[in-house]
Amino acid sequence: MGRKKLIAGNWKLNPADANATLDLLRQLKARLAPFTKTQMAVMPPFTALHLAVEVLKSSRVAVGAQDLFWEDNGAYTGEISAPMLKSAGCQYVVIGHSERRQYFGETDETVHRKIAAALKHGLTPIICVGETLSEREAGVMKEVVREQVAQALRGMDEKEIRRIVIAYEPVWAIGTGKTATPTQAQEMHRFIRDLLAEMHNLALADSVLILYGGSVKADNAADLLGQGDIDGALVGGASLQAASFAEIVKAAELIA
Repeated sequence: MGRKKLIAGNWKLNPADANATLDLLRQLKARLAPFTKTQMAVMPPFTALHLAVEVLKSSRVAVGAQDLFWEDNGAYTGEISAPMLKSAGCQYVVIGHSERRQYFGETDETVHRKIAAALKHGLTPIICVGETLSEREAGVMKEVVREQVAQALRGMDEKEIRRIVIAYEPVWAIGTGKTATPTQAQEMHRFIRDLLAEMHNLALADSVLILYGGSVKADNAADLLGQGDIDGALVGGASLQAASFAEIVKAAELIA
C-alpha cells in the first residue's frame, strides 16, 4: 500500500491572539522536529496563515486552511479563494467540515465546488464526511457517507482523486469527548475505501489517505492509527497543545 500517515491539526477558532499563536507555532516546530516518517500539517485561522508559514517554513510541518470559496476572485465579501491560500503558502485545505455544514449552510454541492477549486490551484483538499448520532442510531450511517463521498467526487477522474484526502468524522464524536471505537472507525474507513474501489478501482482506493477525526487524543491515537485503513487523524482540541499533538504524531511514527 505504501500510504504515509498524515496527522493534521484543525485549530478552528483558536488561539485568540497573535502572541498565543506564535507561542503554539514555535512549540510545535520544536516538538515535531524529530518526526520524519509522518506527514504533518496545521490548519490555523485565515489571519494566522502567513505567520504559520513563516514560522514553519524550515520544518516538515505543512500549513493548510480551514475552508475556501469556489471562485478565484470577485465581489464575495468575507471570502478567501484558492489562489489566495496558495499565495499565502498553504498546501492543504479542509472542506466540508461538519461545523461548516451545521452552522454555515455547507451542502454536498458547495463541497463539490470547493474541491474542484482546490484541485485547480494545486491545493490538497481534506474532505470531511460523517454521520450524525441520529443517523448512526437509525442505522443509515453508510448510506449517509456513501452519498457524501459520491457527491463530493462526482465527475472527478482518477488523477484528481489521487490528490485528495478524505477525513471520516462521525459528527457525534466531534468535540464531545466521545470517540468511535477503533472497530467502528475501521469499519467505516474500510467502507469508504471499498466505495472508492467501486467508483474507480482497487489501486486508486489503496492510494487515497483516509483520516479519522472525532476527539482524537494522545491516549486513543495508537489504537485508532493501528487500524489497517486509518491513515492518520484530523485532530481538533488536542492540536492546540503542542505536547498532546506531538504525542499523536509519535503514535503514528511508532506504527510506521
